Amino acid sequence: MLYSATINVMVKAARRAGRSLKRDLGEVEHLQVSLKGPANFVSLADKRAEEILYQDLAKARPGYGFIGEEGGTREGTDKSHTWIVDPLDGTTNFLHGIPQFAISIGLVREGTVIAGVIYNPANDELYIAERGKGAFLNDQRLRVAGRRQLNECVVACGLPHIGRGDHEEFRREMTAIQDRVAGLRRFGAASLDLAFVAAGRLDGYWERDLQSWDIAAGMLMVREAGGTVTDIATPGDALVTGHVVCGNEFVHGELVKILRK
Repeated sequence: MLYSATINVMVKAARRAGRSLKRDLGEVEHLQVSLKGPANFVSLADKRAEEILYQDLAKARPGYGFIGEEGGTREGTDKSHTWIVDPLDGTTNFLHGIPQFAISIGLVREGTVIAGVIYNPANDELYIAERGKGAFLNDQRLRVAGRRQLNECVVACGLPHIGRGDHEEFRREMTAIQDRVAGLRRFGAASLDLAFVAAGRLDGYWERDLQSWDIAAGMLMVREAGGTVTDIATPGDALVTGHVVCGNEFVHGELVKILRK
């Protein structure tokens, strides 16, 4: 499969950071049984992966800005392009040795996400999307699932963090949706939830209070696979609000009806 030079840069960076995380995952699994525990080590693993991404992306595109979960914003001379990066989405999963985590890289040009890469080094699944060119998983074209009966659908959600978000609101939403669908899942990595919708593994997904690095690449993935992604409360840009709902056109519409009640 032939991809653009930009995608190739992103893939190379993601794979190099992924090798670092995969090595660190082995150490995390060892630390599970120690008194010290893996928390501090995971924090270092996260920062190491982000530095690898920054070095590789900055070398290939030296003028671009860079927004990372760990290092914050680094201004570039090219004000129209910015990398938005999560070096380890699914940190809690990684912390416990659960192989459901990913590196997420999005490229924004003048406010629009134009390229995205999501990579899970634990199972070597590489998701790629480029605006107007489709979405792919390990070079296979992706399409969202086509189900049009909500009671046949499996939907994912995210749980509010302790001390953040409205837990009562989430409980209301969860109860309303789980009564209408075939199954409700919570995997713990927003980028992969979005990628799973793009791949047709999940029919829909919603979550509130996310950051741009959680969803930039994944939102593009869903759209390029034929899905719909919006803010939960309005037709606005979830990349700005952090409140995302997605699925095929029908499932998205049904979830929106429930969530906006």
